[in-house]
Amino acid sequence: MDATLPRIDAEPDADEQQALARMLRYVEEECRRLGAFEAARHAGLAARMLPEPPTRPAVPAEWRLKGLRLN
Repeated sequence: MDATLPRIDAEPDADEQQALARMLRYVEEECRRLGAFEAARHAGLAARMLPEPPTRPAVPAEWRLKGLRLN
């Protein structure tokens, strides 16, 4: 039986991806600490399979505000 997953059109933002990766690494370490080595391996593999978070483009130097004071 083939199960189809719902299609998600929205791209996850970088913060969400980083949080998920941190959570999976934590689960991996906790599983290892508890002796569940196979579960730790699966959590680690899941963390490594996540796509790299998108990088934010650098702000061109001419766009940076220079000499501004807030008060």
